[in-house]
Amino acid sequence: MSERTKSSGPTIINYREVVKRYGTFTALSGVSLDVHAGEVVCLIGPSGSGKSTLLRCTNGLETIDGGDITFEGAPLPRDARALRSVRQRMGMVFQSFELFPHLTARGNVAEGPRTVGRMTREEADRRADAMLQKVGLADKADNYPSALSGGQQQRVAIARALAMEPDVMLFDEPTSALDPETIGEVLEVMKRLALEGMTMVVVTHEMSFARRVGDWVAVFDAGRIIEQGTPQQIFDAPRTERTRDFLSHLGWAG
Repeated sequence: MSERTKSSGPTIINYREVVKRYGTFTALSGVSLDVHAGEVVCLIGPSGSGKSTLLRCTNGLETIDGGDITFEGAPLPRDARALRSVRQRMGMVFQSFELFPHLTARGNVAEGPRTVGRMTREEADRRADAMLQKVGLADKADNYPSALSGGQQQRVAIARALAMEPDVMLFDEPTSALDPETIGEVLEVMKRLALEGMTMVVVTHEMSFARRVGDWVAVFDAGRIIEQGTPQQIFDAPRTERTRDFLSHLGWAG
């Protein structure tokens, strides 16, 4: 395994031999990985290889059947109340935007700070406006989701996650449901977050993002990490035949 080439911060998330089963199907089979503060860790590999399952296990949407996940030095709790507290420190952005259709962009972003963070409506609206400005949508604050493009809706979803001031952001194929012309605007927001030092775990099929923005890349296949390392090592000198085959099919042969 390659060593981290940049100065790594403390470990934020630690996966050790994580196992997840659905009946007789094993979705994760002994996954081990570290995520350090300030890093962008990209999970790549074919569809159905376990990448999204690992993210769902990370914030407790799925319970693991073996191994351990620690977050900021503590085991991921099983108790519902404790788990809710942990989730507040993890922002999650899904493939689908999952915005409330009856709320404006500002209302969607302010909902968490107001209901979970116990902010006043005025405080939550100020926070929402700041986050919408951060993702380039200050002029869309009063628009409802139906009046926004897919890329704009996904940027609202990112702003909503950021409004809770998370310690880490989890992205589950955030551009997969978008039209090609709107993918770039979402990736640009994610690049800016990376430059600001946000810790991010990104499941992605956008190899250019993983290559240029990622600090560490883990390649999944059939529920396992078959290779992990720096983007330069993974893309320029992959060590396993399966990684080379996967990348060559996408036009990224090393």
